[in-house]
Parts: sequence; structure tokens; C-alpha cells
Amino acid sequence: MTGNHKLSILVLTFNGRKHLESCLPAVQAQQAPGVDWELLLLDNGSHDGTADWVRRNHPWVRLVESATNLGFCAGNNRLAEIAEGDALVLLNNDARPDPGWLAALADAHGAAAPDVAAIGGRIVDWEGGRLDFGYGIRTFDGHGFQLDFGRPLTGARRPESGEELAFACGGNMLVRRRSFLAAGAFDERYFAYLEDVDLGWKLWAGGERIVACSDAVVRHRSAGTSARLGSFRRGFLFERNALLTAHKNLDDDLWPKLMPAILVTFMARIEALVVAGNPGAELLRFDPLAESLTHRLGERGGAFTGESWREKIGRYGAAEFARRATHRATRSLRALGRALIGNRDSFLLDHPQAVAHLRAMSLFLATLDEAGAGREFARRRRRISDRELCERFPFYLVPTYLGDEALFASAGFKALLPETPVLVRAELDAIVQPAKKRVE
Repeated sequence: MTGNHKLSILVLTFNGRKHLESCLPAVQAQQAPGVDWELLLLDNGSHDGTADWVRRNHPWVRLVESATNLGFCAGNNRLAEIAEGDALVLLNNDARPDPGWLAALADAHGAAAPDVAAIGGRIVDWEGGRLDFGYGIRTFDGHGFQLDFGRPLTGARRPESGEELAFACGGNMLVRRRSFLAAGAFDERYFAYLEDVDLGWKLWAGGERIVACSDAVVRHRSAGTSARLGSFRRGFLFERNALLTAHKNLDDDLWPKLMPAILVTFMARIEALVVAGNPGAELLRFDPLAESLTHRLGERGGAFTGESWREKIGRYGAAEFARRATHRATRSLRALGRALIGNRDSFLLDHPQAVAHLRAMSLFLATLDEAGAGREFARRRRRISDRELCERFPFYLVPTYLGDEALFASAGFKALLPETPVLVRAELDAIVQPAKKRVE
């Protein structure tokens, strides 16, 4: 990554003026990085007076206005198109960079090998005592995690400068503009979330690398901006984007070996969330075909199991035996009919997490043709196989949702997984700090 000519800092904001009151002065006060630089700010459809405030207080900023919220992906792509820098520096608006942040990125940029496409900085919490992003790990189903998110810095795992990363976080990343555009930039269908995992996969598969810069530190108000989307929107974006990431980027060797397990996992999570979160939804687990008349009557002391029918006739008499058998058979058939046609056994689907997963499925299917085109684009650019990438950055298997533990432990699920590459099994608490433990 030679030729340190100019850096373009890209910042997006949506009703985030209060965040910019910390972010922009911190950028303006940066130690001289030794190169020219600019800051482009996209006001993403705000209605809190952001644009007027920036014009009055920060005329040095290149302000771009959008009438609607384009999202993180399309917004950054728009700024990347008009940026003057050879390298793009992505910064969250709810972040405050340390004074030496830009100089550290500029130095790393100038010293990097030609095959380094991106550099990931370090992100800590607003107080500076806990890790937000250092390493990122990839799961087999397209998700990404911030390793040791929320843990005190003294014990958190952090990369050293120059160490390779699977992906850099979009909240503190330098990426060569030419590489960014050649990789297709951010996939605008994502809107937000996991676009950096997707970009990292595309860059690595295309034969380029991503490394860390431990001295490029920003402090971050975690979810300061993303919380405005609401948990429902974030939920379906996470799940839909994970499906897209895996579907587009798995190579022709691993796609047929991993996609069945990915889709089974997604279906199992939907089923578990629907049944657990919506009263009456346990109906879904009733198998009317398995509940044969013989089985149902036998379990309830029916006429055709247990005692022989001759013994029952002897005890009840022929007429009573016939009446009881007819009553039980009629009751079983009615139950079977209700289960099949749903005229009584129904439920209201209103659990937010379950609905979010179903919406993710629908929107994934709605973009399947476009995702296929994205997969073909990735195939044409590929220089490194996923097996080679997994030697550097293995896929993880992390039980995350209700039902995952039982599913991942089942023989049927294990039979879906390829023998290689071996997935790294880890519990969620070993990956990120539980929220309840983040308060000392």
C-alpha cells in the first residue's frame, strides 16, 4: 500500500448531531498525519438540524445531504465515489478518535505491503477501559463476532500492529479506495450490519490482505447510532445479511458442504423462536401422521392395545366395547382434522424475534436472484480458496439462539457438516463478555 497521497475520512450521520459534537472536534484536533486529508460527512436524511449545524460550526467538512436514509452501505458507497483520497477511512459518528488515530493509520498505510487492501483500527468503549473491536471471527453461517467484546482491556485478546485480521470493523477502518471499488464496495442490499464481514471475505478471496493497527484507537458509544433502527430492524438485518454473506461468498467446494447445515440451522432457529415465543405455537410440534389411531388409543387405554379385544369384550360386553371404540376413534379423528385444517388449533404470531427471523427469510428469498449475481461476481474475483482462508481464520460454531445447543449436539446436524475444515466450537460467553458482567 504505497503512495500516501491523500486520505478521505467518511462519516455518516442520521439524527446524530449530539454525537458529532464529540466526533468532529476530535477529528479536527488530530495530530498532523503527514499527508493531506479531508472529511466527507453524509447527512443521511436527518431531521435534527444536523446539516445547518455542520455548516455553521464546521465549514471545513465536505457536507453531502440525502433526503432519505440510505443506510450505512449505500451511504458510504456514495461518499467513496466522490472521495479524493487514495484511501478511505471509515469512522462511526458515535466515535471519538484519540489524538494520534489518523497519524497511526497514515503511517500504517504508507508502510503496508502492496497486497494489503485494508487496515483495522482498535475500538474501545467510551471510557476507554473495555474492548469493542480488536479481532473479528466468522461463524459457519455468515455471522461475525467481535472477539472479547465488552471485556476489560487488561484481559481482552487484541491484535498487534501488522497482524492479519479476517475483517476490519466498519467503524474504524482504512481501505484502499481502488480495492474497495474493485471488490464491489459495500453490498447495498445489506443496508447495515455484516457488510464489513462480507467485504473482508471478498478482499481475502480476491488475493488481498487485511491487517491491524493497534495504535489507531477510537472510543465508541456502542449502539449509539444503531439503536435508532430498533431491535426488530436490527434483528432481521443480522439474519438476512448473514444468509447473504454465506450464500454469496462460500466457494464452489464448501458451498454444497455447508449450505445444508446453514439452512437447517436457520429453520431450526425459526421453529424454536416461534414455539417458545407465541402461546399455542406448540401445535407446530404435533405430528398428526405419527399420531395414528392405534398409537393414540393405545396411549389412552384404547380398545386395540393393552388387553386383547377379546378380553375387553369379555369385560365390557360387545355393545359397550363398540361404543367405547367408536367414541375414541371419533375423538382422535376430530383432533387429527383440527391439526390438519387448523380450524380451532391456531395461534397469533407476534413474538418480535420470531417475526424478525421470518422477515429475514422472506427478504433473503426476495433478493435471491441478485444474490446469485453477487455469487457469480465473487466467483470471478476469487484467487484464494475458502479452505486456505480457513487455515488463517477458521469458521466458528457458536450456540447463539434458543435451541442451538441441542441442534449442534445432535447426530443429525453433525452428519451435515464436512469433515474439513473443522469448525471451532465455542460458547458465546467465551466469545463476548455477558452484558451482566460488564459492570465492575
